[in-house]
Order: sequence, then structure tokens, then C-alpha cells
Amino acid sequence: MTRIAAVQHDIVWEDRAANFARLAPQVARAVGAGAEIVLLSETFSTGFSMTPGIGEPEGGPSAQFLAAQAAEHGVWVAGTCPEVAGDGALPYNSFVLAGPDGTTHRYRKLHPFTHAGEHERFRAGDAPVTVEVGGLRITPFVCYDLRFGNVFWHAAPDTDVYLVPANWPTPRRAHWQTLLQARAIENQAYVVGCNRVGTAGDGSEHAGDSRIVDPMGELLATAAGVETIVLADVDPAVVTATRERFSFLADRRN
Repeated sequence: MTRIAAVQHDIVWEDRAANFARLAPQVARAVGAGAEIVLLSETFSTGFSMTPGIGEPEGGPSAQFLAAQAAEHGVWVAGTCPEVAGDGALPYNSFVLAGPDGTTHRYRKLHPFTHAGEHERFRAGDAPVTVEVGGLRITPFVCYDLRFGNVFWHAAPDTDVYLVPANWPTPRRAHWQTLLQARAIENQAYVVGCNRVGTAGDGSEHAGDSRIVDPMGELLATAAGVETIVLADVDPAVVTATRERFSFLADRRN
């Protein structure tokens, strides 16, 4: 069994240092509550900014912050940040999972949010990534990925919990809530949704609604529209038992 915390937080627009200072105590509080994996929001250090040049090198200050927090507290810490890699073109919206032993895993957001022009400022990733942490199989997706059930379906056989950090806006909050539960139910896995609160630099409002959903779609923990920490224990044995009791995945035709 592993305790996961989703830190529902506001973001200072395009100010990494300010966000690091705000988030470090919140990570500490989550660890103090027993969290072994701490999830921050999408673009936790900059906000969902598409300002040219917002990208940082892979392993830059945002990833270093996650790694430092993981090392300091002896836990896993994750969130997304804009990272430039390879040929130095547009950045990826990169999910970084940092471990207490110095290991780092990356998933790059597959679906840029074209409705807001993300595809013009960010590159799309290539494939899902699944990481095993202490016997728990973790598959991260990012915000808009939540609308594309097929990528969740394909990862399901090897996944116990999906981590979904987001900057999901208030006007579509019902979609966020519903899709998180749907992804848990249809894949018989835990889903942890970590959304920001507050007003972004582009004026968009965010209501939070972070939640942890179990493999039967039951809400284990939820949050309102304030800065807070959402905590729950997840157990891969529950995933296995649920899939054995209701063997729905075996009937799926992709």
C-alpha cells in the first residue's frame, strides 16, 4: 500500500523561484501526512504559459526542484514543466517523476491542447510511460490527455494508478470530474487528478476539484477550490482483486 498526495495549489505566473518557495512547505506537509508520492500540478513552476522562451533545459531548475524535494524527504515527487530536449526546438510539456535515490523518469504530454494553441508552442510526446515504484505501477498522463480514453486503455494492463496533473479551467470542471471517474471505472485502476486553483496570467480561472478515485470509481478524497492536500492510500492488490472479480478488461477490443 502506498499513500499518494495531490497538492492542489495556486501558481505564480512565470516565476519559478516564487513557486519553489511556495511549494516546498506544501510538499513537506504532504510528507508529514505520510505521503510517499507527492504530485504537483501541470506546469507547477510557471503556470500554463506559452510565452516564447518559457522552456528550460531537460534537468533544469524545475526538475532540480523536484529532485531536491525527493532527496530531502525520501519520497517520490512529480509535476510537469516545459523542457527543451534534443534538437532544441519547441519544449515538451514534460511530466517529471523524481525519486529519493536520484532517479528521474519522464513522460511527455501526448496531446497538446490545440484549443488554446499549445500545439504551436509545445511539441507532442511519443508514447505513454509506466514506472514501477515499490510494486505500484504508475502511468502518468497530463491534463488534456484525459479526454483520450484510448491511451488509458492501452496502458491499463500494466497500470495500477494513473497520475493526472492539470491546469483544467473552471468552465469545464464537470468534464474534469466526470472523466477522472470514467477513466478509473473503465480501466479498473486508481486515478489521481491534481488540478491547480487560482487565476492564471492569461485570465483563466481554476477551481481545483483534485480527487483520488478507486478502481470501482468511488471517490477516496476530494478537494474544493482552495489550496489544500488530497491524500489516499492506493493498493495494487485492490486493482488485481477488482479485475479478477469483474474481468471486463479481457473483453476489450482495441
